Amino acid sequence: MNSSTWLRRGVSWACLLAVALLSSINIRAEPLRVLSAGELPEDVRLGPLKDLNGYFPFVVPPTREAWAQRTAKVRRQILVSLGLWPMPARTPLNPVIHGRLEQDGYTVEKVYFESVPGFFVTGSLYRPTGHSGRVPGVLCPHGHWSNGRFMDAGEAEARKQIAQGAERFMSGARSPLQARCVQLARMGCVVFHFDMIGYADSQQITEALAHRFSKQRPEMSDPAAWGLFSAPAESRFQSVMGLQTWNAIRSLDFLLGLPDVDPERVAVTGASGGGTQSFILGAIEDRLAGSFPAVMVSTAMQGGCTCENAANLRINTGNVEFAALAAPKPQGLTCANDWTVEMATKGFPELKGLYELLGAGNRVELNRGEHFGHNYNHVSRTAMYGWMNRLFKLGFTEPVLESDFERLTGAALTVWDAEHPRPEGGPEFERRLLAGLAQDVDRSLRATWSDPAAFRKVHGEGLEIVVGRTLAEVGEVEWQPAGRRSVEGGTLRWGRVRNATHREELPAVWLEPEADAPAKPAVLWLTARGKGGLFGSDGTSPRPAVRRLLAAGHAVLSADLFEQGEFRPDGEPLTQTRRVDNPRESAAYTQGYNYSVMAQRAQDVLTLVQLLRREHRTVLLVGLEGAGAIAAAAGSVAGDAIEAAAIDTEGFRFGQVRDVRSPQFLPGGARYGDLPGMLAAAQFQRLALAGEGDEVPPVLQTVAPAGGVQLLNAEGAPVARQVLRWILAR
Repeated sequence: MNSSTWLRRGVSWACLLAVALLSSINIRAEPLRVLSAGELPEDVRLGPLKDLNGYFPFVVPPTREAWAQRTAKVRRQILVSLGLWPMPARTPLNPVIHGRLEQDGYTVEKVYFESVPGFFVTGSLYRPTGHSGRVPGVLCPHGHWSNGRFMDAGEAEARKQIAQGAERFMSGARSPLQARCVQLARMGCVVFHFDMIGYADSQQITEALAHRFSKQRPEMSDPAAWGLFSAPAESRFQSVMGLQTWNAIRSLDFLLGLPDVDPERVAVTGASGGGTQSFILGAIEDRLAGSFPAVMVSTAMQGGCTCENAANLRINTGNVEFAALAAPKPQGLTCANDWTVEMATKGFPELKGLYELLGAGNRVELNRGEHFGHNYNHVSRTAMYGWMNRLFKLGFTEPVLESDFERLTGAALTVWDAEHPRPEGGPEFERRLLAGLAQDVDRSLRATWSDPAAFRKVHGEGLEIVVGRTLAEVGEVEWQPAGRRSVEGGTLRWGRVRNATHREELPAVWLEPEADAPAKPAVLWLTARGKGGLFGSDGTSPRPAVRRLLAAGHAVLSADLFEQGEFRPDGEPLTQTRRVDNPRESAAYTQGYNYSVMAQRAQDVLTLVQLLRREHRTVLLVGLEGAGAIAAAAGSVAGDAIEAAAIDTEGFRFGQVRDVRSPQFLPGGARYGDLPGMLAAAQFQRLALAGEGDEVPPVLQTVAPAGGVQLLNAEGAPVARQVLRWILAR
């Protein structure tokens, strides 16, 4: 054979080898598909994200019983999302009241106290003169008026307001916030006008951070020492809105603790951001006799400030429903030529309908003011005074009109002076505050470990809000077949799992053993590669562990969860989640209205569990190769539908995630004992656990499955092989 013949054959063999390699590459690049090339699942979650400027209608429930169930769920959603489930410890307030100023018909005193140790609430306390015995109390959160409690609109703006008929006196026009407090005090009420975080005397956390946060701060995202708006904070439901709500609750504690306040006659009123605080407090506080949120409740914009948004807070709900939670207690509202302009036709009729359902239709009122801009002006305040007059039975002839008063400057109102020095603030204080709050929650949670009922109440019901769906809420699920073929030991089917209730769709594969094989529990196999995790490197042949399960009589189901596999147009794993069109990088603007990808994937697992249960299958859950956290989150809210689980955590903790746009970011994921707490809340009969070293996490040592916890990583063998042996040995 001459050299040219060898050369020709060498080229031919090289070509054959190249073809073989390309074929291999093509096989890997083309795993088993359910959908046509370029087609995406018909899933509502692929549509536009919802944001604070969406439409938030309220639908009146058909019965009182239905409303009672809905009330419990929405109220819990508020509390969990604001970091108030469980409530922080009510530590001593250590109130300081000083600097009494004698005014015409009332007094003003300077107040500060600790809502948590070292974190101070500041404000002005107005008291009526010439009254004896206990009198009504009113909380007055101020909202986003410049300088808050120290507000001075200036003479030019004041003249404009008077000319428009919005105000009567220069004093009230320059400070409508003081005007409200003064008039209520003159009517015989004790009024506590407290600062929002970052305003006036509340400077431990600045206004720029609390209300104008714009860019993530990498230096405050350390899982060991984190700050507000970071992934570690959001994973614990720590937010400015939560802190502000806690300050409002502690302000109510303070007001009710005063000897001259009648605890049966206490209300709250505020406008704009103060209106948000008012209706949130009205929704969660049974101690209030009534609430009057002004120019805030509507089906339109829900609150634009970072202090009015929190992760998970308004998913599937909104401000009108929040206001409805106060029913049947008396409630007054106002609207203006702002986002509340349509309240008379969109929102209030439904709110009144809810009150009528409860037999209290005359206890809610809307005072219309569409001819004014966003305000709490004298016209709106007059409506509020009449409402308070009727609520507290004060006996004034209506309309109750303001009289002039001496406007006090910020220098006269400030609570800090040489004898009462301003407390420290700044980044280190912020870190200590959040760490202390997290430690307080951990102590509360540990106290429930030995009490199954308390554990279920706190952990279980909290995690239901974190994940966002329980098995009972999954709804109607169906299998839509697309194809099938025989494989060794059984049949491979592929198709779509449709959740008709929530309009979601998952490309899925289902391996069924031979028809005459003994019935065994179905295995739900999850990996970060979606349904591709069932197959070997060619993308079409079941991996050895799956083949062994099939041969042993186990059906095996897997699917592309949200944003896995066929959800990805480019075929690449998701690395950064979507966010709403908002220039500020607070996660709450997106996650306050939309579930995180991690939560949606856990919800998809519940859909798959529902499908298996519909087929009367006993379910074994397997979460490996990056899916351990998804499996744990889903298991925590699946009730007793999953008999046993094998989960490789890979040491993952939600509290260690640093990026709010990571697919692994889960708001609230770290709050209830993180991933081990989820596994403890799950009602598995048995649990095989890898990725946790040689020791079972403490919460699982106390709150363990009935059949115990078996650690899988002691042998050093591949986890999938150990899981297989564990399943086959049951």
